[in-house]
Amino acid sequence: MRSMMLFALLLPMFAQAADGAWSASAAGPLLVNRGSWQSSQPLTPPGEIKGAISLVNWRYQFTQPAPSGLQVQLCADQRCTDLEGANGGTRGLTGVAAGETLHMVFGFAGSGSLPPGLKVVSTEVTVNYH
Repeated sequence: MRSMMLFALLLPMFAQAADGAWSASAAGPLLVNRGSWQSSQPLTPPGEIKGAISLVNWRYQFTQPAPSGLQVQLCADQRCTDLEGANGGTRGLTGVAAGETLHMVFGFAGSGSLPPGLKVVSTEVTVNYH
């Protein structure tokens, strides 16, 4: 009986042990023209990860303030979700395999050129999974 009670008390800790997180960062693309999409380098998990994504926190940084019309998405192999702002959290990839490589994709609405030297200096994600 005592061992059953101990097991019942420890069960929530075992359930939480399956949860985890991984982080990755990568260089971003040079952005030259409106109307086109450019992808970051891969944001790759550190090894084989089992589980499903529950929340992704992101951050990206430009060499200079971004002009109007910026659109950013965080993409897995089969799904993308829109990102609002240079940092935050999203549940838009909930259920996607936690071991998938991610990319941030950047674009600007309209047509014409962008300011010279506009580059995404860094992209970062922290992927929480269970």
